[in-house]
Amino acid sequence: MLNSCRMDKSLGKHVILELYGCNEKLIDDEKLVHEILLDAAKLAKANIISSTFHQFSPQGVSGMIIIEESHFSIHTWPEHGYAAVDMFTCGDMLDNMSAVDYIKEKFESKSIYMADMRRGILDSDANLKIGEMQHQVSSEVAS
Repeated sequence: MLNSCRMDKSLGKHVILELYGCNEKLIDDEKLVHEILLDAAKLAKANIISSTFHQFSPQGVSGMIIIEESHFSIHTWPEHGYAAVDMFTCGDMLDNMSAVDYIKEKFESKSIYMADMRRGILDSDANLKIGEMQHQVSSEVAS
């Protein structure tokens, strides 16, 4: 197994992808969703370990692909033309943007929202700032 979970002062990268206006039939087909996510992981040059997917009744698909670098996951709501995809990857060798473009195209998504964040920030100054922000947020919620 690759020990690639070390990037510029963080342990990983988390891409959160929200796909709107997707083709309802495509995102409600377990076999097709599985195939598209596998192909996206391959395009990103991820090292695939295993995968599991489930078709819900009356509709929707959830699935996860375990990769050496962490995971790709998806949940679909065909009735809303919406799919949520997470790509958590360690290291900086994967091409997540190729996977994003491929998924958007294959699900015929009309629009996307993408958040890209670092996980496990190891820089002590950054940890201090994040800790202060979390404390402020927690204090505001408690008020």
